[in-house]
Amino acid sequence: MEDLIATIEALIFASDEPVSIEEISRILAVSVRDVKEALDELYTAYLDKKHGIYLKEYNGRYIFVTKPEYASVIKEMHQKRITRLTPAALETLAIIAYKQPITRAEIEEIRGVKAEKTLLTLSKYGLIEEMGRKETIGNPIVYGTTEKFLEHFDLADLSYLPEILPEDLQIAAGDEEATADESGDSDILIDGDTVDGHIGTDDEPEE
Repeated sequence: MEDLIATIEALIFASDEPVSIEEISRILAVSVRDVKEALDELYTAYLDKKHGIYLKEYNGRYIFVTKPEYASVIKEMHQKRITRLTPAALETLAIIAYKQPITRAEIEEIRGVKAEKTLLTLSKYGLIEEMGRKETIGNPIVYGTTEKFLEHFDLADLSYLPEILPEDLQIAAGDEEATADESGDSDILIDGDTVDGHIGTDDEPEE
């Protein structure tokens, strides 16, 4: 078992993307049950305070990530450029996360404004993706969140999204001016940039 744990550790460490149990089982030609047991032991081992990283699961896939308490040190070392998402982008992302799969028209109906530029921005950062087309007139594209969305917001899967009331997503067009003065306070790392919820960047034009 120790050899298997070490092998899985090396496999996950060498991967740029989260690795699924099924992938590990196929690559190493071992049972899914053995992989799960090894992952459990690996997870427990990295919870020890002597480690600065730990094993994180995202929607059934595993990757090594740094522990949250070392985020400021890592950010300082890399001196990441901050790319800010507007409140409009964060609102649109929230709507997609809770109502996916959802079309652009449905998003615009909820927000009361055009969403094309915002969808392009969220797609550029890999937070949303096209999931197919809705079986209705015109077969519009439907959008959903990605694995990267789960990683950046530290969610094992979508069931970990905070519970909200349906009316909380009903953002009226008349609220746009007030919303534009709001800012978030959480940073996430996207493609080498730190992205937060503040206003104002060339990368995310306001609507």
